[in-house]
Amino acid sequence: MSAPFRADQVGSLLRPEWLTEARELNKSGQLECAALAEIENQAIEEAVHRQEALGLQGITDGEFRRDWWHLDFLAQFEGVELLHNEGPLFQFAGHSEQPPIATVVDKVECTRPIMAEHFEFLRSVTTRTPKMTIPSPSMLHLRGGRKAISREAYPDLAEFWADVAAAYRVAIGHLADAGCRYLQLDDITFAYLCDPKIQAHCRANGDDPALLPQIYANTINAALEGKPDDMVVTIHTCRGNFKSAWVAQGGYDPVIEAMFSTNVDGYFMEFDSTRAGSFEPLRALPPGAKKVVLGLVTTKLGELEDKDALKRRIDEAAKFVPLERLCLSPQCGFSSTHHGNALSQDDQWRKLERVLEVAHEVWG
Repeated sequence: MSAPFRADQVGSLLRPEWLTEARELNKSGQLECAALAEIENQAIEEAVHRQEALGLQGITDGEFRRDWWHLDFLAQFEGVELLHNEGPLFQFAGHSEQPPIATVVDKVECTRPIMAEHFEFLRSVTTRTPKMTIPSPSMLHLRGGRKAISREAYPDLAEFWADVAAAYRVAIGHLADAGCRYLQLDDITFAYLCDPKIQAHCRANGDDPALLPQIYANTINAALEGKPDDMVVTIHTCRGNFKSAWVAQGGYDPVIEAMFSTNVDGYFMEFDSTRAGSFEPLRALPPGAKKVVLGLVTTKLGELEDKDALKRRIDEAAKFVPLERLCLSPQCGFSSTHHGNALSQDDQWRKLERVLEVAHEVWG
């Protein structure tokens, strides 16, 4: 079976303590970048071997070279800077700490490969399918909105979206040249826009939340133009993942048609709690080969899901999407930021093993 796989994963993994310590030493100037890279290589190799030993087919580098799942990538575009978040927008439940906001200060361009060397190393150390995860183009907009995009550079947002799509085409081209054939666009925007609170924040930022889902979908489609025919692309969407905290809630109904209009091969969709609503919006999945990867195993808590309960949930989803077009995964990564979620390494590997067990029993 090609990607996305019956048993798959979103991407990020908990960092081992010795890797976290090395990255802190590097930030403080006590460890050279070359030495850090060797330590990161070792951590990634160990994580790859563990994934392969479990039986996973799609293998990631755990995002071990990043601090944030999105910002490390976005900041490498020309015209993008990371600025302090001044307000309470998109507050993570129970936390005052907020990530910086990717802010557009000039024309957006991709003038050099972004993280292509990360993928090349991953590819060199796995015998399975190496999977690259990058933030979706919409992540240059949602949190800051119109307010975080220079009016001098972009008096007309249509030009902004055209430049973003063009920059992504270049970046994806560099990844393709490095051999990437399984690419995941991490896109919280669709799930966030299901929440009335987020919709209100968008209006305050000067945007119309009713129009954004299709704008984001159109930009994704434009960004994927010209990709290799054999490159599998998926979208992952969730309602926030920071130290086991979340931001948004609400069913997929307001965004599902726009999200399913994207020219991708599958959708990793969060369904681990009542915050995600019911499976009914899956009715909108168009005929064809696109798959839905059910994110039923939470990465926010260490408690292991019951196999029979997971099977019942898969049966419920199969009322709306044929079973052969469904897959299983955790609902998000285990460490979308360098902080990690509130569970142990053992919890993490047990949950991935549970995904594999259930997928084997359901699909063979």
